[in-house]
Amino acid sequence: MTIETHPLPPFTPPNAKLLMLGSFPPPRARWKMEFYYPNFQNDMWRIFGLVFFGDKDYFVAEGGKAFRETLLREFLADKGIGVYDTAYQVRRLQGNASDKFLEVVEAVDLAALLDKMPLCRTVMTTGELATDTLLSLMPSETAKPKIGAYSEAVFSDRHLRLYRLPSSSRAYPLALEKKAAAYGAFFAEIGLL
Repeated sequence: MTIETHPLPPFTPPNAKLLMLGSFPPPRARWKMEFYYPNFQNDMWRIFGLVFFGDKDYFVAEGGKAFRETLLREFLADKGIGVYDTAYQVRRLQGNASDKFLEVVEAVDLAALLDKMPLCRTVMTTGELATDTLLSLMPSETAKPKIGAYSEAVFSDRHLRLYRLPSSSRAYPLALEKKAAAYGAFFAEIGLL
């Protein structure tokens, strides 16, 4: 079975105070841009549109079939939000984008990633696999955060708060507005909203 290596470079603005970690990008055939959460069926950027602008289509390109990548990059850099994934290499057990059928072969080099973001003290995961993979890198006593909550850990001489939020995948059974409410509360709590 083929091992896939992460196809995107980490998005690590030097002013980033938050690192947002998913699991791994979907197969390239599903991409609508060369950036994170590129599948138009994934609601991450609609959640961001609702939370920060009150408009789920704020980051949707004209024509409604793709996202506005340049606008997303500028917004995230301005807000100080880094983005990457918890898996560096994976096997797709069923050839699709489902986390349920992803086997993590190698996790992210989190220490190297955080070195690029000296102000970052908050790490947020989007989904179960991302959370479990992140926790595999933390000290063994680190508690698994409940959805919408955080736990704390010291990693690479840095005190971190680890938050877990609902998956932005449409396969996760929660209405878009409820996901946006959870993300909005999180961003308010960490001072980005």
